[in-house]
Amino acid sequence: MDYRNLGASGLRVPVLSFGAGTFGGNGPLFSAWGSTNAAEATRLVDICLEAGLNLFDTADVYSAGSSEEILGAAIRGRRDAVLISTKTALPMGDGPADWGTSRARLITSVDAALRRLGTDYIDLLQLHAFDASTPIEEVLSALDGLVKAGKIRYIGASNFAGWELMKSLAVSERHSLVRHVAHQVYYSLAGRDYEWELMPLGADQKVGALVWSPLAWGRLTGKIRRGQPLPEKSRLHETASFGPPVDDEKLFDIVDVLDQIATETGKTVPQIAINWLLNRPTVASVIIGARNEEQLRQNLGAVGWTLSTEQIERLDKVSAVAAPYPYFPYRRQEGFARLNPPVV
Repeated sequence: MDYRNLGASGLRVPVLSFGAGTFGGNGPLFSAWGSTNAAEATRLVDICLEAGLNLFDTADVYSAGSSEEILGAAIRGRRDAVLISTKTALPMGDGPADWGTSRARLITSVDAALRRLGTDYIDLLQLHAFDASTPIEEVLSALDGLVKAGKIRYIGASNFAGWELMKSLAVSERHSLVRHVAHQVYYSLAGRDYEWELMPLGADQKVGALVWSPLAWGRLTGKIRRGQPLPEKSRLHETASFGPPVDDEKLFDIVDVLDQIATETGKTVPQIAINWLLNRPTVASVIIGARNEEQLRQNLGAVGWTLSTEQIERLDKVSAVAAPYPYFPYRRQEGFARLNPPVV
């Protein structure tokens, strides 16, 4: 397993991390993701640690806290061997104080997450969404206080727009407050919107990307193909509306090229899709999920080898989409391209 520094921090994270969204299985969305119990989760954590994967990502909203509880049980007795990333901001109830990132909510949420995880500190706390109702200064000063109290060590954002993340970084700099070192984002061969604004921002400001749904909400598993019905056991039957939209014809074109490269390399379609992401600028770690040992071992096979330059170029080409305004001029016109060099 290779490791990379997370943004402008000294925190070294594995290039693959494990998403615990399948732990618990409570609620209409998360029950479709998986229902891994504590014993099963312990086995998956064992396999991850054997492979050098030591970063585990969860959130308070995953199965209404059950994911954090099960992850805490699975790592019991080996806290020093793992890194824990969790998230807060999304609604955990119907009350006025059950959502957002106000000072009161952050303090309460972190204390609750620590209890569920069975630990006294969180390695990385990420804001699961931007809270426009709370001043950014309040959010960051609360997080700064939690870092100074030793309850969290690093902070990040998740699913922020470019201006939301940049404004947060500016407030941190202006007031000498703790700074976001990570941005958890959706990014895949079938969804490259991250590249237009957030990737250049991450490169410029040294914010590392933690990639969620690298297989495009289960569409790049190799089981979904042109001219074939959706597999009967696919979770997309229940969860497609929750995930990012995908152009089906574009998806099938991408899968065709993945199939070709799978034949050439002897690797699976998911392994190739994940490996492609590991070659992208600003990506610190790709979050993989698994409902069982077989899926986990397959996803772990995405590292330890590299795609050829020619194979990467084919994947780049088939997955490329026209950049929206105001980004497209920089790709089409040579003069603009010189002013705005590609992110490397």
